[in-house]
Amino acid sequence: MSERKPEQEQGLAAAADAGGLEALIARATRSGKGLPPVDKWNPDFCGDLDMEIRADGTWFYLGTPIGRPALVRLFSTVLRKDEDGRTYLVTPVEKVGIRVVDAPFVAVEADVSQRDGRQIVTFRTNVGDVVEAGPDNPMRFVEEEETGGLKPYVLVRGRLEALVSRPVMYQLVEHGEEVETPQGPMFALRSNGEVYPIMPAARLKQLSG
Repeated sequence: MSERKPEQEQGLAAAADAGGLEALIARATRSGKGLPPVDKWNPDFCGDLDMEIRADGTWFYLGTPIGRPALVRLFSTVLRKDEDGRTYLVTPVEKVGIRVVDAPFVAVEADVSQRDGRQIVTFRTNVGDVVEAGPDNPMRFVEEEETGGLKPYVLVRGRLEALVSRPVMYQLVEHGEEVETPQGPMFALRSNGEVYPIMPAARLKQLSG
C-alpha cells in the first residue's frame, strides 16, 4: 500500500482545498518582497487545476467560490498568461492551467488627475493592483458582438488585463474628448500622453441624439 505524500511534496494540482493550495504557493514564493518574478520562472507544466475566474472577478476552486480576499490576492500574484493564450498559476517548480472566462482582474475604481498638464487615469483592481494607463499599461476597447456595447480593458502586468467595470467606464466617459486620428474624428480617452480611441465621434453623436 503506497504512503500518502506529505503536503509539501504534493503538487499544486493535488491540493485538496484552497487552504492546501495557499500553503503550497506561500512556501514557493515567500522569499523577497513585492510580486514574485513569475515571468522569469520556467517550470514544467503539471496539468490543469479546477480553478476558474468568472467574468465578474469571482474566483472558484473545486466549484466553490473563494471567499477570502487575502487568499485571492495571493493566488493573483502568481498568475501568468503565456503566448499560447492560456493563464497559469506559476511557481519556481510548477505551472498549472486555470480557466479565465474574460479577464483575470476587474478594475473596480479609477481616479482621473492632472500631472504636468497631462491627464492621468489610475486604476485599482479587485485584487489591489494600482496601475496608471499609459505606455506601459495601455487600454483597449472591444465591441461586444452580442450587445454592440464596449468592453474596456487595461493591461496590468505581463499579458494580464483587467476588465474595467461598467460604473468605472461611465466615470471615464465623462473625461473623454473628440480627437483627430488617422481613422477620422474619434471619441477618446487620454492618459499619460497616450490616446485611447473609444468609438467614432459620429457614432457617439448618434447614440447621444
